[in-house]
Amino acid sequence: MSILKWFRTKQKGNQPAGGRQTSSAPTPSPERNSTATVNGNMEDTLQFINKALGENDDFLIRRFHVFGRFQAVMMYFSNMINQNTVNTDILKPLMQPPVYLEPKSIETHQLKEILLNDVMYHSEGKLESHLDKLVDGLVRGETVVVVQGLDEALLIGTRNIDKRSIDQPATEMVIRGPREGFIELLGTNIALIRYRLQSPDFRMHTMEIGKRTKSKVAVCFMDGITNPELVQEVKKRLSKIDTSSVLDSGVLEQYIEDNHLSPFPQVQYTERPDKVVANMLEGRVVIMVDGSPMALMVPTVFSQLYQTVEDYNERFLLMSSIRMARLVALVFSLIFPSLYVAVISFNPELIPTEFAVAVAGGRSGVPFPAIIEVLIMEISMEVLREATIRLPQQVGGALSIVGVLVIGQAAVSAGFSSPITVVIIALTTIGSFATPAYNAALALRLLRFPLIIMAGLFGLYGIMIGLILIANHLLSLKSFGVPYLSPLVPGNFKGMKDLLFRSPLWWFKSRPEMLKTIDDTRTAPNIMDELKNTSENVLDPLNQRKKER
Repeated sequence: MSILKWFRTKQKGNQPAGGRQTSSAPTPSPERNSTATVNGNMEDTLQFINKALGENDDFLIRRFHVFGRFQAVMMYFSNMINQNTVNTDILKPLMQPPVYLEPKSIETHQLKEILLNDVMYHSEGKLESHLDKLVDGLVRGETVVVVQGLDEALLIGTRNIDKRSIDQPATEMVIRGPREGFIELLGTNIALIRYRLQSPDFRMHTMEIGKRTKSKVAVCFMDGITNPELVQEVKKRLSKIDTSSVLDSGVLEQYIEDNHLSPFPQVQYTERPDKVVANMLEGRVVIMVDGSPMALMVPTVFSQLYQTVEDYNERFLLMSSIRMARLVALVFSLIFPSLYVAVISFNPELIPTEFAVAVAGGRSGVPFPAIIEVLIMEISMEVLREATIRLPQQVGGALSIVGVLVIGQAAVSAGFSSPITVVIIALTTIGSFATPAYNAALALRLLRFPLIIMAGLFGLYGIMIGLILIANHLLSLKSFGVPYLSPLVPGNFKGMKDLLFRSPLWWFKSRPEMLKTIDDTRTAPNIMDELKNTSENVLDPLNQRKKER
């Protein structure tokens, strides 16, 4: 029975008595649920694939004869393949047999092995019998060759998608460090990781997620370092995602995080290969999606959100001070507006007298209370910031300058705001920009508004209540079982060496204890003693004089 007749029989079997087809039980599409296989009839296979793919002007079908004897057909999407590869490595050798093979002596049962092992000049070729696998391969950019009389078809990897060049990540700029970032193609991203992590312990397991998109997802980790239970948990959560499409890694992030209602990110993302390698060497698992330049890293703790790769490329004294500056900016971006509202509205006696007079003079023409004034300015700044991000780069830069200079000055002149409020909002905005992780800065921007409202209602007492609620929420968060505030809570002295300050590299003798890694050793325990004992000042003038004597 041909494949087309089988499919029609299947359709008739799903109809109720009387020939009427109910809308509640639609016939499943053959490209998703069919278990049909290649039966040796080339026309049946061609009809099945045409039925599954429908009418597409870029779907090409090329009929030819293998070795001038066997009927065959080649199918591919013209915009997704390398035409030169198809012509020179597939079509030409299939039509012209090698000189050591006599086409007339080749039997049909020998043809599969000869085509795959002796004739085809392509390394990514395999035999496939399931028709749905052939359809999936075609939509991924592969080429299918069906030969009359063979119960398997050739599935050849000829995908060639135009891609943007590897460039410096726009969201994670560094002064000292690599300048390359991920792009949308998964294969290129894996190659960037392998270039930096040339170790046989690197493991990459792939799976397909999405009924319609069939997006390729890669789970990367270090064998011998990463806890196997963590790897299994990541795979289990990913395998349970039942959705029609996965277009970006952000979709997976929303499914696999522990607390879906928390504003704080429990999965860190990056587009820097060096950052991915550093996290894998610590014992984390990296998740990548074909079509997305962002890699996900789990588990994630709060301290990672204000750390950068550059912290470990410079000397520890300098980067410790820079890290403290980021922490101050982070605190400023959260509580500075609410603190201003609380002091102005409830505790003006905390302000020095001279400064209080200046503030009162600036606010004398403002008709709104402090809380309304700050909320208006904050909302205006958020709208301006969002407009700056969405507009083209040339227009966006001009808009930010106009917004800061013209709109701020016009608001003061019109009496909508006081000069001190403009300064407070400006410092708060700058502080949010200093936070390296964009999703963490977004969470702090969201939490500013309830803190401002509580400060306007209850003063400093309201701020303290709000901060206690935020701290309590952070204490309750976990990322794949790791407490969010680790290593501060629960306390771990070894982990605190990289919490507020960045300690010297030779202090990091072991990997983070919270990750429960297999190989805990990161740095030799006596590395500095060995360097000091074996180092010599070979160009010291005193040593040179002694040698001359």
